[in-house]
Amino acid sequence: MPDKYCVFGNPVAHSKSPRIHGLFARQTGQDLTYEAILAPLDGFAASVRAFAAAGGRGANVTVPFKEEAFRLATELTPRAEAAGAVNTLSLDGTSIRGDNTDGAGLVRDIAHNLGASIAGRRILIVGAGGAARGVILPLLEQRPASIFIANRTTARAEQLAAAFHVDGGGFEALAGRAFDLVINATSAGLSDAVLPVPTFAFAPGCLAYEMLYGRDTPFMAQARAAGATVADGLGMLVEQAAEAFFVWRGVRPDTAPVMAALRE
Repeated sequence: MPDKYCVFGNPVAHSKSPRIHGLFARQTGQDLTYEAILAPLDGFAASVRAFAAAGGRGANVTVPFKEEAFRLATELTPRAEAAGAVNTLSLDGTSIRGDNTDGAGLVRDIAHNLGASIAGRRILIVGAGGAARGVILPLLEQRPASIFIANRTTARAEQLAAAFHVDGGGFEALAGRAFDLVINATSAGLSDAVLPVPTFAFAPGCLAYEMLYGRDTPFMAQARAAGATVADGLGMLVEQAAEAFFVWRGVRPDTAPVMAALRE
């Protein structure tokens, strides 16, 4: 019997994870199945336990269950602890190991796929929610020159910044600052909202990274107009999946052909 894996979410029908992991399994010769499971909003924990009882070996977790997965886990990796959220579960009998591969996926996409150095760079993270929190520790491990967290609600930015001993504040605090890497960790692009990031924040040679994928957002247009190189989050999606695959199977798939297939 092939090993069973899945992604839990609500909604989840749109998830690309089954296709991504199916391509990974075919490429690496791993014998497994991977499905999308719609968990009831009030039944995530029961869904995970039922999947584990049926022989499930691991699961990815997407919105809105990442924080609940963090609480459900009986063991947490350091990067999951730092993120305060879990997107990857390893299931072994009664134990549930929680991990977070989002930050590793972002770092690998930037450094490996886009060829942009993180070490010694000035980084601006726009947003102070879960998406931002999940990537700060992996970014810090790359030894950037600095990280600044900007958010519409100043207190949220300052609180998150203090947790990681970096700088943060409202957008007005960006005055006089320029950055080599600007990461949009907000969902503003879903509603085509314009973020108040000043043009001068994009330093010459800046990489502007939009965590969303599949659409050209106002943030990307703004960064492009400021002369920045622009990337979307499809690479992060595939790389965080590859990291989860590695956690489960001990094999790291080649992500390039998978990203090419998804772009098509």
